[in-house]
Amino acid sequence: MADSGAPPDRVDVYWHEGMLAHNTGTGVFDTGFDPGFLDVLEKHPENSDRVKNMVSILTRGPISPYISWHSGTPALISDLLSFHSPEYINELVEADKEGGKSICDGTFLNRGSWDAALLAAGTTLSAMKYLLDGHGKIAYALVRPPGHHAQPTQADGYCFLNNAGIAVHLALNSGCGKVAVVDIDVHYGNGTAQGFYESNKVLTISLHMNHGSWGPSHPQSGAVDELGDGEGFGYNLNIPLPNGTGDRGYGYAMTELVVPAIEKFEPDMMVLVVGQDSSAFDPNGRQCLTMKGYLEIGQIISSLAKKHSAGRLLIVQEGGYHVTYSAYCLHATLEGVLNLPHPLLSDPIGHYPEDESFSIEVIKSIKRYQKENVTFLNGA
Repeated sequence: MADSGAPPDRVDVYWHEGMLAHNTGTGVFDTGFDPGFLDVLEKHPENSDRVKNMVSILTRGPISPYISWHSGTPALISDLLSFHSPEYINELVEADKEGGKSICDGTFLNRGSWDAALLAAGTTLSAMKYLLDGHGKIAYALVRPPGHHAQPTQADGYCFLNNAGIAVHLALNSGCGKVAVVDIDVHYGNGTAQGFYESNKVLTISLHMNHGSWGPSHPQSGAVDELGDGEGFGYNLNIPLPNGTGDRGYGYAMTELVVPAIEKFEPDMMVLVVGQDSSAFDPNGRQCLTMKGYLEIGQIISSLAKKHSAGRLLIVQEGGYHVTYSAYCLHATLEGVLNLPHPLLSDPIGHYPEDESFSIEVIKSIKRYQKENVTFLNGA
């Protein structure tokens, strides 16, 4: 579907301050554990400060003239059932009624968390609906708690509800024949992949640190051979990247792997699942992207959306735990998506030495594997 309209001049941002009520607590990193011999404990990495800075940089930063603000609304339970099982949703509802609990490692449903999760899912649905109704081209769901690790029957990795996955179902149910999801969070988008693992109508592509499985809540490895099942075989493309891949390595992966796959798939809707935890300074990742890399990824995704989905692009917030630099990387991503002629904001700290040679060899091997095993990529 070609884009017949003018280039987008704004990003429609969906947000609700009620999502700040999700209090993840303090401890040793994300454990919630106080060993008793530390004078200063740290906030859980998925805390409200990170998102407050994302809101403020879009409100007061140089990109602000290109931002249009919209208020999100909570999702209904019926909305959640497009992706999640009734039993799982009931488990979360009961946990909330009982005052909350630790769901799995690092993932705490506390008082206020469930309402925030409903707001995150509903806000993402509102952003998708805005695009489907033809009111805009680029919508950004600025949401927390994040969602891409949440599987149909399992919370995982700070995530309760799969915000992007629920929105993808809305697109499919509203007439979109095919949806492409590109996830650049530093961790494998295992929940989104699992939700569409047997579907050939949703292409899920995840570029992530090669971290493997991390326990019962995250049994998927994110390896190249997790390609989907049944009709969905070949429509889950994993791109596990070495630590320190950096701007040039990510650019090579986008050009050599992501672009050809999207070109072959020809989606009616594009979804960019964005996490700034792939940055050079994030406490939860080691991938060494800087603002320059995020800007270039935004440009590539925007170009694909213009070519295939009439310019329609939903961006969904996931991780990103450096309280200040994550906001800068978000700013750069949106500059790229808007394809602005010059960067609006200089990188305050992103001067990081790169050596992409090993990463490029890994990406070449992934490309060979996909060409040999994924039918729809033949000729790409």
